[in-house]
Amino acid sequence: MERTRSRRIWWLGAAIAVLLVGAVAGAVFQPWRLLYDETVIEAVPTAGPVAESAPAAPSASPTLAAPTGPVELAAGALVSHEHPTTGTARVLQLEDGARVLVLDGLDTVNGPDLHVWLTDQPVIEGTDGWFVFDDGAWTSLGPLRGNVGTQQYAIPDGVDLAQVTSVSIWCERFAVSFGAAPLDLA
Repeated sequence: MERTRSRRIWWLGAAIAVLLVGAVAGAVFQPWRLLYDETVIEAVPTAGPVAESAPAAPSASPTLAAPTGPVELAAGALVSHEHPTTGTARVLQLEDGARVLVLDGLDTVNGPDLHVWLTDQPVIEGTDGWFVFDDGAWTSLGPLRGNVGTQQYAIPDGVDLAQVTSVSIWCERFAVSFGAAPLDLA
């Protein structure tokens, strides 16, 4: 009888331990995020039509004004790191002087605590590139709003683009890059 009771207590303790470990693992890894995508489709600013100005004299030909709209400052294709990642990253300067990072056609795995980082580290393909982005200077542009789609992030005025060489989809919880793109200046 005593032996049966101690077995029950042991099994109850083991079940409680398994539940606690499962709850902690679920909170840390958030495996349910792998089951769905968060799609974000934001409009990306494009150059407007080029306006013609009237000729100063009847014999002069019309002149073309400068195009209106954003100017691409840098761009690069995303490469996979910890998880398959595709798309392009572009830095645009808007008409008002503000700068934005645009992630076009992003497709990566949904994960916990993903952020968009501008960094001074090179993009290295394969597993060697997974952990390099927090080794140098980096600026977080905020949480990744969706793991699929097109989205844009404001770049703070104080960021010197001459010092930025890449963008990373960075998992802050596990300190690993899901994917990254070199930002080649235009």
